[in-house]
Amino acid sequence: MILVMNRFTVTPGREKDFEEAFKGRAKLVETLPGFMGFDVLRPTHSTGSGQAEEGGVFISMTRWASMADFENWTQSEAFKQGHSRRHPGMFAGHPQLEIFEVFDSTLRPPEGAQGSQEA
Repeated sequence: MILVMNRFTVTPGREKDFEEAFKGRAKLVETLPGFMGFDVLRPTHSTGSGQAEEGGVFISMTRWASMADFENWTQSEAFKQGHSRRHPGMFAGHPQLEIFEVFDSTLRPPEGAQGSQEA
């Protein structure tokens, strides 16, 4: 399994815009072979004070069955469509892409999900 993370540094005051942009996304990635899941993470306790600071780093995280599946996504028409919207001033810099191969995991499908096995 491949885990792909994009780290977005969001401009302070644009957090809600960022979240709405992701909630309103085209969701085309979900139609691609090998796609396993998508999560978007928001910061909670970014400072030592226990309070989330304005702006901060948000992370989009996708899981893929293989690197080839992820690469096929990045070369697809669906990828182009899914990344065509622009959001001027929303980001403080370019997103940072990180790709990991999962070598050990306790991730389980939800109970009753297709493919889950019962003991």
